[in-house]
Amino acid sequence: MKNAIISGLFIGVLSGTWMFVMHALGYSPQSSTLAPIEYVSVFIPLIVLYFGVRSYRAHECGGHMGFLEALMQCFKILIVGGIITVAASIIFIDEFAKESNLMDFSSRIFGALLLGILFSLGISVLLTTKPNKVD
Repeated sequence: MKNAIISGLFIGVLSGTWMFVMHALGYSPQSSTLAPIEYVSVFIPLIVLYFGVRSYRAHECGGHMGFLEALMQCFKILIVGGIITVAASIIFIDEFAKESNLMDFSSRIFGALLLGILFSLGISVLLTTKPNKVD
């Protein structure tokens, strides 16, 4: 669980920082538009999730990990990261993006949820070392 908390903290802090950097660069969240530079934020959970699960496989599983074990670790990491990111989004909306509301972020948060599920499946398949055992 320690690995999931640390990796989730990285995802949450980096995603929250990215929101504030985007605001500093002059991009504000609006319901109908999405700036191309905002797509860079997709790489934050992908990269941290990959390295978090790979670290879990190497240090806690002895180099061998089944698919469901990897998937559960991905979900643990994403839950911790999601809680921190949503908290940062609420703070961001309250303090900096007063013209926006939580509804503007809800579609992006839902999209992040779908991407997180897809990333979890892909990374679990990629890092599974016990192909004949589901768990």
